[in-house]
Amino acid sequence: MVDETRLNEFVGKVLSDLGGAFSLPLVRIGERLGIYRILHEKGAMTSGELADAASIAERYAREWLSNQAASGYLDYEASTGKFALPPEQAMVLAVPDSPVYLQGAFEIAQVMLENQTKVEPAFRTGQGVSWGDQSQCLFCAVGRFFRPAYHNMLTQSWLPALDGVVEKLEKGARVADVGCGHGFSTIIMAKAFPNSMFVGYDFHPASVEQARVHAEQDGVAANTSFEVALSKEFPGNDLDLVTFFDCLHDMGDPLGAAQHVRQSLKPDGTWMIVEPMAGDRLEDNLNPVGRLSYAASTMICVPTSLAQPGGAALGAQAGFHRLSSTIKAAGFGQVRKATETPFNMILEAR
Repeated sequence: MVDETRLNEFVGKVLSDLGGAFSLPLVRIGERLGIYRILHEKGAMTSGELADAASIAERYAREWLSNQAASGYLDYEASTGKFALPPEQAMVLAVPDSPVYLQGAFEIAQVMLENQTKVEPAFRTGQGVSWGDQSQCLFCAVGRFFRPAYHNMLTQSWLPALDGVVEKLEKGARVADVGCGHGFSTIIMAKAFPNSMFVGYDFHPASVEQARVHAEQDGVAANTSFEVALSKEFPGNDLDLVTFFDCLHDMGDPLGAAQHVRQSLKPDGTWMIVEPMAGDRLEDNLNPVGRLSYAASTMICVPTSLAQPGGAALGAQAGFHRLSSTIKAAGFGQVRKATETPFNMILEAR
């Protein structure tokens, strides 16, 4: 027998979800056309004022603004007909260096829709979808999504949470950043520690090319380089620090990668592994962050891992126990959670 109260509550929940899904292209348009930035910089505006400032048609501006007000993304004052972007919303939508800037997440959501035609057949075959075969927008979107956290936390709190690592980096250390993607994590560390040498490795050639461009733009080419290499094959056996940012769970053979890291480190070297925040049980992850991570894992992480030799498919919500067990199986004697955020856990292996 249907419980009418529960039914109505669930319909309300789905309508809210659909509102977000329907609004996805509008958020992307707002970011791409600079509308959020203009509202943040100029303050409350009518649709006509916004249209002039953004060089867009007033009728489209009016409808876009109405959706954003109905979504709670903008404030609306009926007496003046003006729309405003509150400072809290601006941190999420208009300030790229904000620790909670989420435009990259909206971009990933768009990419996941594009990837449906590739991932859906894999549900039947059990095969993977390789990283290089996914939507080409994915690589930029992933970099944009992770960059705010790296910008605000990597050198300020994550590296200082590791035992003695900052001191080594200040004096001059050799560092491998594996799975570096477009190189944001590598570049941030290189800027903060000019006496150290950083090499970013990734198995995706196009991402490595883009990382090299970013290094030149950011002025860190002197102590930074980028190379194409697999996580089980990058060179070196005298490294002070190896970093894996949000990539271990994507690998087909995370155990093999961990074993290679161990032999590449100096005896007193450190491996830092940044992974999505997750509990060890499904019931620990039935929350908004877990919902996002399981969705991304289904559409991106698991297909990527299954397309590689080994196909371990740990998934984005692997949790500390599974990750630490894999790391210890590779011969590391100590694995601890050095620090955490609502979105990430930072592990230290020695």
